[in-house]
Amino acid sequence: QVQLAESGGELVQAGGSLKLSCKGSGPLFNMHAMGWFRQAPGKEREFVSAISPVGKPVYVDSVKGRFTISRVNAKNMLYLQMHNLLPEDTARYYCAATQVRDLLAYYTTLDEYDAWGQGTQVTVSS
Repeated sequence: QVQLAESGGELVQAGGSLKLSCKGSGPLFNMHAMGWFRQAPGKEREFVSAISPVGKPVYVDSVKGRFTISRVNAKNMLYLQMHNLLPEDTARYYCAATQVRDLLAYYTTLDEYDAWGQGTQVTVSS
C-alpha cells in the first residue's frame, strides 16, 4: 500500500497562493487515483479535488478556477496549486490514494480511498 506525506501548508493572507505537495512511497503510484481533502475545525472532512492516474482532474465547485491539481508519476508526487485563497479555505489538507484498474478513474468520496497522509495545515488570514 502506498504511503503519503503532505507538505507546503502555512499561514497566508487572503488573496495569496500556496502549493501543496504530497509524496507517495510504495509500489504502483502510477496506478493510483489521488485526491485532496480538507477538514476545518469542528467540520467533517470534505472533498477538494481528485485526479486519475493519467491526469484527469475534478474539483469541488468552491475551488474551481482557483485550485489546480496535478501529478508527476515519475516522481511519485501529487500537487495542489491554490490561488486567490479565502479565509474559508482554512483547513488541514490531506492527500489520499487508492489503486485502480481504470486509468481514467477518480473518486470524490472519502470511503473510496484506502491510503491517507497526516495532513498539512493551511491558514488563510483575512
